[in-house]
Amino acid sequence: MGFSRPRVGKDGKVRYAAVYRDIRGNIRHAGTFATEAQADKAWQKALAKLSLERLPDPGKGRQRFRRYVEDVWFPNHVIELRTRENYDYEIQRYIMPWFAGMRMIDVLPIDVREWVTHLQSEGVNPPTIRFCMTILSAIFTTALNDLVIVLHPCKGVKTPPVPKKKRTIITPEQFDSLYESLTDARMKLLVEVKIETGLRWGELTELRPKDIDFATRTLTVSRVVIELNPKHHPEGGRFLVKDYPKDREHRSVRFSKQIACKLQAFIRDEAIEADSLLFRLHQDELPRPRRLRVLLDPETLGFIEPECRYKHGTLSGYSAGKCRCQHCKDVYADYRARRREAGKDSPRRRRTINTDGHIPRTWFRDKVWKPGIKAADLRIHVRPHDLRHAHASWLLAGGADLQVVKERLGHASITTTEKYLHTLPDEDDTALDAFDKIRNRSKPASIRAV
Repeated sequence: MGFSRPRVGKDGKVRYAAVYRDIRGNIRHAGTFATEAQADKAWQKALAKLSLERLPDPGKGRQRFRRYVEDVWFPNHVIELRTRENYDYEIQRYIMPWFAGMRMIDVLPIDVREWVTHLQSEGVNPPTIRFCMTILSAIFTTALNDLVIVLHPCKGVKTPPVPKKKRTIITPEQFDSLYESLTDARMKLLVEVKIETGLRWGELTELRPKDIDFATRTLTVSRVVIELNPKHHPEGGRFLVKDYPKDREHRSVRFSKQIACKLQAFIRDEAIEADSLLFRLHQDELPRPRRLRVLLDPETLGFIEPECRYKHGTLSGYSAGKCRCQHCKDVYADYRARRREAGKDSPRRRRTINTDGHIPRTWFRDKVWKPGIKAADLRIHVRPHDLRHAHASWLLAGGADLQVVKERLGHASITTTEKYLHTLPDEDDTALDAFDKIRNRSKPASIRAV
């Protein structure tokens, strides 16, 4: 909407101001003119230009995919920091190599389908392809909304199906075996608290005595710690404490009397203050640098194979002979160390565990969980997070109300909780008993009793 507004100048002459309203309703001026016709033409031209700015700009569409993602989309896309880290990895690993040099307006559904086929041929598993497609679709949805493109290239493009696998739930007997195989009393308590409360790893490792009410045997989940790559951390650190759990809602979880007694004794014996971490990783528990090894004379180690000309403990044995014995690995490590010392190589730094007291996932998995699984001789693949699955499954198998379990675990949807129904290995026994009861009713009672 626009109009011409007459006004009298200092010289007494009447002039006309070209006035119009922008998309927010604010009054804008397009200049002052000697005639009303000139003013009308000015505000009409301004409105036309404003309308054109709201249409897809071919110039925006000609920018390269890499520039749009790295300079426009990713910095302004509001997501959790942990999700941002995952997005960054998948974008650089699977999406950029294919689309980076293409113009945004040139990407069509056929290009996306070819990309999916390429990932399949490279052996990328279906869940990863589906996740990458989710990211790519989000990028082009934003571009479509910003009028960078006029066609969404991901619409109608399908990814390989992701089969739903049956959950492997650890049984109470298997857990008891795993629990007894753990040697550290503190880690045994951590594992027991996890199986009896179903807390997520970030909720459990951020737990503090002030969160526990022993009078009501209730702990409050109000925070969670996440582990990040330093480049995604606001302060360049490793751990970030968020003042809300995954579902963004505080919740209370009750625990048993025996756990309450163990926790009280643990807090008292370790003299843990109310604001300190309940389960803390101490500096003396961090892995130390490997000791330097003495390199032996290759002449005393012999050849890799009887008819192979490469000897153990040589660079040729490692590189050309593909030998990975300790002698060959040691000599290659010494070679790389000498090159670094001479400034000839710039490899990435040795990975170290940087912690502020929170227990890193990798440390727990490598130092506690895997040795415990091996000592217990469990024949199933069990992750630490599977204890949360087991907690939900055991509750439902024991007759707990579905809504209660949902609230206890902090699920956003009850559909998520329903996935844990009938997941224990012996859940089918009731169905078999019911079938046998009908199947064998025509047989004599003496035979049915056998």
